[in-house]
Amino acid sequence: MRADRLLSLLMLLETRGKMTARQLAGELEVSERTIYRDVVALNTSGVPIYTEDGPGGGISLVESYNTNLTGLNSGEVRALSMLNIPEPLIKLGVGRELKAAMLKLSAALPSTSRENETRTRQRIHLDASWWFEPEDSVPHLHTIQQALFQERKLHLRWRGFRTIIEQILAPCGLVAQSNTWYLVAGQQDHIRVLRVSKIIEAQMLQETFEYPKEFNLPSFWKCWCEDFKKNRNIFAATVRVSSELIKHLPYLFGEHKNNVLTQAGTPDEQGRVILTLPFESFESARSRILGLGRAVEVLEPLSLRMSVIDFARQVGDLYHSENK
Repeated sequence: MRADRLLSLLMLLETRGKMTARQLAGELEVSERTIYRDVVALNTSGVPIYTEDGPGGGISLVESYNTNLTGLNSGEVRALSMLNIPEPLIKLGVGRELKAAMLKLSAALPSTSRENETRTRQRIHLDASWWFEPEDSVPHLHTIQQALFQERKLHLRWRGFRTIIEQILAPCGLVAQSNTWYLVAGQQDHIRVLRVSKIIEAQMLQETFEYPKEFNLPSFWKCWCEDFKKNRNIFAATVRVSSELIKHLPYLFGEHKNNVLTQAGTPDEQGRVILTLPFESFESARSRILGLGRAVEVLEPLSLRMSVIDFARQVGDLYHSENK
């Protein structure tokens, strides 16, 4: 562990130049006293490292001390410079190792390439998170990861729809989409996908399993996502849409815009058209339709129409009573 830390300290000084003991301690997550001991160890082993006291002082290497990584052109250096450590990998517990690896690579670049890297990092930042996306709690992610690499089965309990499901599954893979982790796991010939944040208990069993040789995680995930997108809109509502809203339908219904627009017949005297719109659920349909106000009138099913009327009346009664 100390050897890794000494190398990381050396790489930091190569890439950033002079740094204070406090800055180094913060980067390496150790005390300043440990940093000074590491400096002495490096100096003793022949590394030309020295310290300066007082304002503007710090720890640095002699300018001529660096390594050189050949074979990377400017475009490749720029591409590598755009990489950062995504939040899912930090949750997986490999953030520090990846940070150290990237630091070693950066330190091995010649000075001209390192300047190119710094310029790129100042100008391009990749953020995989989404606006207002809640942070997923994944306390069992490490256990799942261990079982996956050791090819051992998992005893899982997770939150289903209004119930708790308990099952023994063989982990086939972990997928991070945006900041959300998903477990791909199998039982006999069936493979399912679970959101890791919904798992409330995970126990790695002694029982092992043989990882399927033909299983390809990226291919499976691509197919699963395509099937999920095709089948997620299972609730249909027939509505009358105002002329003002028609032009906004492509924006409101995204990938289903073509199916929605081809339904549009001849508008009535008020410019309205009757359409059948897809929603993920009854509740989703009610919520989205209420948000569109007078622009959409539900015709069928009757249950949705009555529910929209009830919710609208509740909102009207609330504000009406406050104005009395």
